[in-house]
Amino acid sequence: MLSRRDFLRSGLAAVGSLAASRYLFADQYIHPPLGVQLYTVRRQAEADLAPLLKQIRAIGYDEVETYWNVYSRPAKELRQMILDAGLKVPSGHFDYQGLPAKLDYARELGVSFVICPMLPENLRNTADDFRLAADQFNRWGERARSMGMRFGFHNHNYEFRQLGATTGFDILVENTDPKLVCFEMDCYWVTQAGQDPVAMLRKLGNRVRMLHLKDRRQGFPPSRELNKAAEHFTEVGNGTIDWKKVLTAAERLEVEHLFVEQDESDRPAVESLRISYRHLIDVYLDKMGVIS
Repeated sequence: MLSRRDFLRSGLAAVGSLAASRYLFADQYIHPPLGVQLYTVRRQAEADLAPLLKQIRAIGYDEVETYWNVYSRPAKELRQMILDAGLKVPSGHFDYQGLPAKLDYARELGVSFVICPMLPENLRNTADDFRLAADQFNRWGERARSMGMRFGFHNHNYEFRQLGATTGFDILVENTDPKLVCFEMDCYWVTQAGQDPVAMLRKLGNRVRMLHLKDRRQGFPPSRELNKAAEHFTEVGNGTIDWKKVLTAAERLEVEHLFVEQDESDRPAVESLRISYRHLIDVYLDKMGVIS
């Protein structure tokens, strides 16, 4: 006999969309929507994007976040391809180098958030580097706001290295205008840096507008160097992060978008996305008090 949890989960899978939760759960539908950072499936995305987008939608995801290598297509064409798959595109990653020139593309793509995914290697070594980046972010944030978009930064682990009495991340937080610069907090990289993602959410408050969700395997030391030795990725639910606590904290802050991202996987990337989605649904069912 199916448990109530299995019944609800199978209902979601059958309809193939979190929108189904509006029917299954009445007014307790899941919010915010779940999305996918397309870098997770970059090999397929760069080979044959249209059917991949339909696969993502069929799993149940509502949104995608774009990244640099899919911008070879005209913005309107890319946007229409995403919409045709039944998905939305609220956010895109755009490289630090030459970012201002990409804002017109971002507006045409229709994103609400323009996210810088990382600092270049020559701008992440000293406190002055991070202060320079913070000043740049404020300028880009002002321009993005004038174009009807919001600017943000996505962290890794290197920002948490000690630079005297502070860290690069603290410099970015303290020297950027909250009205101009938000944060897309990557829960894996915060954890890999030896930080607690729930505590970080409480510290940053509503400056965090989006989260990246990927889990961290057990048994590895934290590190603050961005290299292969820091890569212990696994699907959401297969690692050490307490997602119920993370998502509860995110709800309190009214975080707007959640994107599953897994840089590397031992499985086919689409299968990893299914595993992460299934676990996130289970977390929400637990939060709603659905018994197992």
